[in-house]
Amino acid sequence: MTDFIRNRPIISTILGLLVLALVLSSFPIVPETKQAVVVRFGKPIRILNRYKPGHPIGGPGAGLTYRLPIADQIVWIDKRVLDVDMQRQQVLSTDQRRLEVDAFARYRIVDPLLMFIRARSEQQLQDQLKPILGSEVRNELGKRPFAVLLSPERQGVMENVRAGLNKIASQYGAQIIDVRIKKTDLPDGTPLDSAFERMRSAREQEARSIIAQGGKTALIIQAEAQAEASKTYAASFGKDPEFYDFYRAMQSYRSTFIGDPGGKEPAPTTIVLSPQNDYLKEFTGRSR
Repeated sequence: MTDFIRNRPIISTILGLLVLALVLSSFPIVPETKQAVVVRFGKPIRILNRYKPGHPIGGPGAGLTYRLPIADQIVWIDKRVLDVDMQRQQVLSTDQRRLEVDAFARYRIVDPLLMFIRARSEQQLQDQLKPILGSEVRNELGKRPFAVLLSPERQGVMENVRAGLNKIASQYGAQIIDVRIKKTDLPDGTPLDSAFERMRSAREQEARSIIAQGGKTALIIQAEAQAEASKTYAASFGKDPEFYDFYRAMQSYRSTFIGDPGGKEPAPTTIVLSPQNDYLKEFTGRSR
């Protein structure tokens, strides 16, 4: 053996590296975030670092393990929560309105052996779930009117989608954690323009209603204030008639010579009256 190594150093080095690689491959390290299925000649024989509900990901199943070189193959499967994006779908509501929906689902592989048997790999599992997710979203949203699809009430609808999708995903060893809508749009073109026009008309009608209600409230407040003022004037007239006459005359002078601040027509600029006119009696003094 020593002579072989001495006489053929290159071949010996290559053989040594192959033996070292073979030994190292016999003791793989299982990451904390991974679970694995050990497959021997196409047949699964054991599970490494299996996911357990309620247990932290960094459990005792991770770390150094072993396998038979060449004979055993390790299929790595993620233990963390994964996402699957739905292809953009067009949903027809019960009132015949169209809506383009973009959704996604969050799931976890809880049975790696069943997943390997049914889907073989994570990528194939996602390929299986995508059309199913789209079908569930389309069917469930299609049972609702258009207004519900744009309101917070759709959260309950998505829970129904999650439950329906979870029944199918469980057949692949997966558990659906959540289903959410990323984006909801109206189709481009005439439907979108018509929807915007309806929204604009509804907002204008709402604005007119608010303005009308505000005007009604203002008239009520003004009428109540005038009634209160009339009540006050009447009370003051009963206590001091001369002061009441004086006050009313001052109001008349202001309207005549200055104008009503709230009126649209300006006050006259010229007025000709006799100094003895009764209208000007407040300017002549009470002694006269």
